[in-house]
Amino acid sequence: MSTEASKKFNKPAWLTPKIWLGANFPAWIRMLIQNRFAIGPRGLPPIFFVTFASLLHTVLAGVQELLWGRRVRNVEIRQGPIFIIGHWRSGTTLLHEMLALDDRFTFPNTYECFNPNHFLLTEWVDTRVLGFLFGLLLPKRRPFDNMAMDWEQPQEDEFALCNLGLPSPYQKIAFPNRDPYPEYFDLELLPSEARERWTRYLVTFLKQITLLRPKPIILKSPTHTYRVKLLSEIFPQAQFIHIIRNPYIVYASTVHMWKTIYEAQGLHRPRLEGLDEYVFTNFMHLHQALDNARRQLDSRRFHELRYEDLVNRPIHEMRRLYDCLQLGDFEQVLPKLEQHVAQNTGYQTNRYEMNPELRESIRRRWGEVIKRYGYAEEETRLAVGGELRNL
Repeated sequence: MSTEASKKFNKPAWLTPKIWLGANFPAWIRMLIQNRFAIGPRGLPPIFFVTFASLLHTVLAGVQELLWGRRVRNVEIRQGPIFIIGHWRSGTTLLHEMLALDDRFTFPNTYECFNPNHFLLTEWVDTRVLGFLFGLLLPKRRPFDNMAMDWEQPQEDEFALCNLGLPSPYQKIAFPNRDPYPEYFDLELLPSEARERWTRYLVTFLKQITLLRPKPIILKSPTHTYRVKLLSEIFPQAQFIHIIRNPYIVYASTVHMWKTIYEAQGLHRPRLEGLDEYVFTNFMHLHQALDNARRQLDSRRFHELRYEDLVNRPIHEMRRLYDCLQLGDFEQVLPKLEQHVAQNTGYQTNRYEMNPELRESIRRRWGEVIKRYGYAEEETRLAVGGELRNL
């Protein structure tokens, strides 16, 4: 399998800013110890920079706690969050950006997710006063799909939990030849103390967002798809929006994404051994966990849509989403949504080639999901020429 339109990095891996730059010192050291300091030559320069930054973050976190701690603890999250869930590369980011256009909601942005230890204290200064300097640390576009990035855009809150010091499977991004914390996908096998700690960190982070912007929060993370059962217990009023995409495309795009991220973010050179099996297994684990949890949710708390329908009929699908979940007057956000759709017309997704053997493996292992969401007939059409085009 190969991509036809892969975006190449214009910086060596050791010069690429690491997502762990926002970690506090205890979180950073615990991650290194958990992964047995498996650092290659490419990881040595970032080690010194991240370690220095982590000490600064720890000091700033202490100052923030002194100034803001009591206010944060007194915050009440009056309305359950809206969780956008789905497998990686299924369109969760696209949907997150569309929902974030509605001023009646809020969301954790890129700065807050990458600097979760002290954003109450520093966000205004760093993004306004020092905006140019901090802009140099953030790529203008995501390397694996060329989508735009900036500090104020909606971001995945799993990165915030990582930088706050919670164990996460995302540590594999830094150590791609290891498999850290697989039990933190669905959290079901964790001891009660560990689940309570995870819950406490998440709730505190959301209280901080609420303190800044007291509105219902929209969250997006593929990892939350495994955790719907726990999240619905933490937030009994939470709503969940599941977006699904053609599994053949999802497989190709997810493998490409992890390869690209591991190359840019890894603290050692990625061998990519077992990556195909990692994607195969996690896909079914995700859908099994979701299937077990969704039975407890009624239609006012759970909504499902297909990526292809959202791209082809964005206004229709968003209107239907608002109606099903009773999110408020859709006409209020319609002008912004129409403008967003117009501005993004012509965006080109990557194209992938897939040999018949791999296609058959996907059909055999993911066939249940392929049939359930109506992709079996579509796969037959896409099979012509053995190539997946323009999806």
